[in-house]
Formats: sequence, structure tokens, C-alpha cells
Amino acid sequence: MGRLAQTDGLTEIQRDILATVRDFVDKEIIPVATELEHKDEYPTAIVEGMKQLGLFGLTIPEEFGGLGESLLTYALVVEEIARGWMSVSGIVNTHFIVAHMINAHGTQEQKEYFLPRMAAGEIRGAFSMSEPGLGSDVSAISTKGVKDGEFYVLNGQKMWLTNGGTSTLVAVLCKTDEGGSSPYKNMTTFLIEKTAGFGPNETVPGLTVPGKIEKMGYKGVDTTELVLQDVRIPADRILGGVPGKGFYQMMDGVEVGRVNVAARGCGVARRAFELGIQYAQQRSTFGKKIAEHQAIQFKLAEMATKVEAAHQMMVMAARKKDSGERNDLEAGMAKYLASEYCKEVVEDSFRIHGGYGFSKEYEIERLYREAPMLLIGEGTAEIQKMIVGRRLLEEYRLAD
Repeated sequence: MGRLAQTDGLTEIQRDILATVRDFVDKEIIPVATELEHKDEYPTAIVEGMKQLGLFGLTIPEEFGGLGESLLTYALVVEEIARGWMSVSGIVNTHFIVAHMINAHGTQEQKEYFLPRMAAGEIRGAFSMSEPGLGSDVSAISTKGVKDGEFYVLNGQKMWLTNGGTSTLVAVLCKTDEGGSSPYKNMTTFLIEKTAGFGPNETVPGLTVPGKIEKMGYKGVDTTELVLQDVRIPADRILGGVPGKGFYQMMDGVEVGRVNVAARGCGVARRAFELGIQYAQQRSTFGKKIAEHQAIQFKLAEMATKVEAAHQMMVMAARKKDSGERNDLEAGMAKYLASEYCKEVVEDSFRIHGGYGFSKEYEIERLYREAPMLLIGEGTAEIQKMIVGRRLLEEYRLAD
């Protein structure tokens, strides 16, 4: 397993869960990941295996059929899965975020209805804030929900849904103009059930998932648009039952998501380091293993330090959230550091592989195309720095 990225203070249950996931990754994901990724093929067998392990219910409370584990456990599991194939971690990530939002903000009826089936993997979650041309400006969304008796009629177009086709439950952020003058109080999260698949969805008239967006990396998992045309949703499917709270609910989910992206960055970076240090001890140039060259040793030292630093910051951010404290500062720092370091570690491993790193026969080629997604997912580096900067000015504000 190696010395890097160890986590102190874990319970025996946490250690057992991680050992089980690590074994699953080594045996069921890594051997097939590159082939499936090159085919852009959905990992059906891997997902079924995760269902059997109970991973879809990892953070859902035991009273609703889940394992009731912490954000830290979730983040460490995601790190292990991303080490095997980042796309698989994306399949569980949006599911975890929606489950967290329902558990933290849902009505009792919503919890009892959704969470047991989410824990079993029968319902799979996705969430949707972004829109075409919107970028990170969530306040500018135009998808709208208009009240019509006991229903809301939704119209608009959403973008960048991970699991948009395969999910059966989507948390969708819409404007509803019922919360006051502030745009942040005029947003509502709707819980929309649908069948898996693409094209017009007959179970939800007016809802269309046009098809997969083609990407340079992060393949296997489906990334989609979502088109809503006069979609009627019962008022009791507003998350929490009260309109106008959607922005804050989504931001709570995004804090979880940012820890997740940090964990993904840690997992991909650790795998890149493993590949690099293995290859360095196998490849010979100028009469000796390249690991014996000082230039390569310097690279390995820098890579290992970045892997360790990102992991520890990710763990700190998760533990902060688990303690019930605000963690937007730590989550922003962790996401920023882990994604940037991941890119750098992957590139250094790619360089160690030399010309072979450019070949699809080598795993590092896949990692090289996957790492850039982490730079933009759940908010770009610039957005993270803006969040961190604002929070630092709050914490260190000069007295008047």
C-alpha cells in the first residue's frame, strides 16, 4: 500500500471499509478501467459491485438503510475509487451530494421516500445548477418554476449533469421569485424523478436528456444537458417543502462536492505517483535504472510531497464539516490545492514515462486526460481563490 496518504485516528469500521474498497479497486476497477475508458463504455459491472458493497448508502443514516458513515469516510472511499478510475467516483459523487441534501434539508416524507431506495442503489441521484453560458454565476440562472395550484411548471435548459442519463432522481435548481428581492432567495430546488436513459422521458412529460456530451477525458460516466419544457412537478417535491431556499441547499451540497473533488484529485495523483515510481524502477537509460538518476529522484520527491500535502488538507476539510463547523474555507483550499497538485503530479509521471506516456497502452495516458476536469469541476481554481480570499478577509478583518 505504501506510506503516503495515510489517515490517523480512523475507527476499525472505517479501516475495514477502506480495505474492502481498496481490494475492490485493485481487483475489479484497475484491470478494466483503461479499456472501458477508451471505449467510453459505462461500467455496469463495477456499479453493480458497488451496490453489493453498499457504497451507494455509505453516508445515508442507518435508520434509512444506509451505513451512516461520515464525510471523512466518504472522501477516503472516493479517493480510493478515483485511484482506480476517476469516472467511477463521479458516478457515486452526485448520488452522495443529493442524498446529503435530502438528509440535511428534506422533509421527513422526502427522507422516508427517497433515502432507503438511494441507499440500496435503486434510485441514483444527480444534481443540476449550471446552464449553457452561465459558468460559475449561479445567481444568473434562467430556468424558472412558476406556481400553478399544487404544482410548479418548470421551463429552461441545464448543463453539465454528471449521471444525467443514468440517474433516476435529479435535484434541479430553478428561479421561483417567491423568496424576496435577493436573487439568492428566489431559487428553489426541485426533486425530479425520471427513468434512466436519453431522449424524451415519457414518465416526466416535457423532460428531455438529449444525449451524452463528448469529452476529452472523464469518459464512461455520462455528462449531459437537461431540457425542461412545461414540466409539471408537485409542490411537495420542493426540497424541504418551502420555496426560496434552493441556493443555500445547493451550496451546502457543493461544499460536500468540493471535498469530493479534492478526494478525487488525491486519488488520481496517488495513482500517477505509483505508476511513475514503478516505471522509474523498471526503465533503464545510460546503463542504469532511471530511478537512479538524480533528476528523476527530484521529480519523485516533489510528487510524493504534493500527494501527501493534498491528502492531509482534504482530510482536514472533511473533518471540519463532520464536526458541524462551516468548512467553505477549508473545502475551497482543499479543492484548489488537490486539483492543481493532481495536474502537476500527473504531468511529472507522464514525463517520467517519456514517449510511452503518449501511448494508449499505458495507464498514465488516461490519467493525463482525466486530470484537467478536476481543475474546473465544482468551481474553477479562480472561484476557489475568490471564496478563500473573501473568507480570509472575514476572519482577519481589521477593527473599525
